[in-house]
Amino acid sequence: MFEGFQLETLKVSAATLRVRYGGHGPAVLLLHGHPRTHTTWGRVAEILARSFTVVCPDLRGFGQSSKPGDTPDHSGSSKRAKAQDCVELMAHLGHDRFSIVGHDRGSYVAFRAAMDHPERIEKLAVLDGVPIVEALERCDARFAQLWWHWFFFAQPEKPERAILADPAAWYVASPEFMGDEAYADFRRATQDPATVHAMVEDYRAGLGIDRRHDEEDRAAGKTVQCPTLCLWSKRDDMELLYGDPLAIWRPWAPSVTGHSIDSGHHMAEEAPEELAAALLQFLVDA
Repeated sequence: MFEGFQLETLKVSAATLRVRYGGHGPAVLLLHGHPRTHTTWGRVAEILARSFTVVCPDLRGFGQSSKPGDTPDHSGSSKRAKAQDCVELMAHLGHDRFSIVGHDRGSYVAFRAAMDHPERIEKLAVLDGVPIVEALERCDARFAQLWWHWFFFAQPEKPERAILADPAAWYVASPEFMGDEAYADFRRATQDPATVHAMVEDYRAGLGIDRRHDEEDRAAGKTVQCPTLCLWSKRDDMELLYGDPLAIWRPWAPSVTGHSIDSGHHMAEEAPEELAAALLQFLVDA
């Protein structure tokens, strides 16, 4: 994977990020979700790199990037802090404006980058996610049954102890879709106590400070200013929970378009060609 890409560890003001980048053309930043690392993007990144400069970091707290210090408000794990990392990383690589794609937890970082730094973001793509405040306000028994981990991860200490007791049982995955390199990287991350703690902190931030940032933006009437694409996995829970995810996104991103991908949740691994084709059409034509 990532043929022709460079792998480096780069420092921004508040974090040190492992990042892989390659290709030529306009810049696009790809952000992974939980509990993956940047290697989840391998096959998609190679396709996009034929037309774009593609940058794939481990988000702060994930993979081999640095872990934020603990604070009562979990601000070091906030999507605002991680979005700031992304803007600084891209500037360091020479990209003052860029498109951004985020999956799962990475979709919240991508959305926050577009809200906080509209002058930097050309286009936004959110995959398998709606704004955190929207998810929490729609929480019902079905949500609690399917996404119960949001609330378990919010508890102190117990999630880390449960995960680290048997990471392979907690995080089930297969190299069949991921590829051997991505699978090995994923396994290293999910067996590391510091990484597991930081990944759980991402959820703790979600229920508090991240929700507050969304609420503040909504009250101020802020919306995403750039073209926006929403994609969701057909064989995951998005349609079951929300019906049409685009209806939820329109008040936040008036130009949003999108559709489902015939895949389970980890679409970059399960349907890389279909996902890459949808992203290319959006990035080139939108």
